[in-house]
Amino acid sequence: MFNVFSVSLLAQAQQRQGSSIPNEWLITIAVGGLLLVGLLVFNYMTRAGIIARATTKEALRQPVYLLLLVIALLILVINTFLPFFSFGDDVKMLKDCGLATILVSSMLLAIWTSSTSISEEIEGKTAMTLLSKPINRRHFVVGKYVGILQTVLWLMIPLSLSFLALIFYKIGYDAREAAQEIPSFAQRIPALAQIAPAIILIFMEAAVMTSISVAISTRLPMIVNMVTCFTIFVVGHLTPVLVQQNAESKALEMVQFMAQLIATVLPSLESFNSQTAVAVNIMIPPVYLAWCAAYCAVYCTAALLLAFILFEDRDLA
Repeated sequence: MFNVFSVSLLAQAQQRQGSSIPNEWLITIAVGGLLLVGLLVFNYMTRAGIIARATTKEALRQPVYLLLLVIALLILVINTFLPFFSFGDDVKMLKDCGLATILVSSMLLAIWTSSTSISEEIEGKTAMTLLSKPINRRHFVVGKYVGILQTVLWLMIPLSLSFLALIFYKIGYDAREAAQEIPSFAQRIPALAQIAPAIILIFMEAAVMTSISVAISTRLPMIVNMVTCFTIFVVGHLTPVLVQQNAESKALEMVQFMAQLIATVLPSLESFNSQTAVAVNIMIPPVYLAWCAAYCAVYCTAALLLAFILFEDRDLA
């Protein structure tokens, strides 16, 4: 099971916390750069890219984007100066709360945008106009998915940069409040570097939930889509616990089978959870990000294939 393998990778990372792996991180940065280049090529040299760019522009103009951005920034700033009474671990609490804020904001934007962008275009007959041009239904689904992901990315970039700046400030602020020596710039870098992999995992989780929401939007309206995605989000974080508890309690075979089936069909969102690593100051290794990226790609592909099947015979007239 993927979640068991992810736990073992994090355990290995904790054991070699003191070692440096610059080559792996250089490869990770290079892969990220190639993905950005590929995204630009997709946007400007494919038919689905036309849909993606239009979806991103439309979503960024919606009031919900600006509303989520402002609210998330306010929460991050408030948490920076809010005392957590954590006996010197206020920076860890800020990291935890900040990552949760970015995750929830990204999820809300992704699910809301996919619900409104796809469902309303199908019900409003706008999709039929788009598909009358040299754009087929698969271009439509893929373009919408990539466009929504780009919208999420445009939300996460300012939130992540602001979050890193607030952590940088918080470290010096707590040192001054405790009458301690103010850490230098170099001493604050490890705390910032630890957050970067966690933000990447949040984007992967948002990508998985977006693919599910896009598949549901091809058939169901917005309210049903949002309720279903919220349920999948909660259960997706609980599936490892359900499987483990059923295995340890020696429950009925049917109960164990249903728990294993749910854990297999629904995404293992707990694998993208970096809360434990942040709490114990573990630097998430690139190999863990690579396995999570592979799992994310496979699950998103399966969800988009399901979206193709659901949308193929959908009546747009």
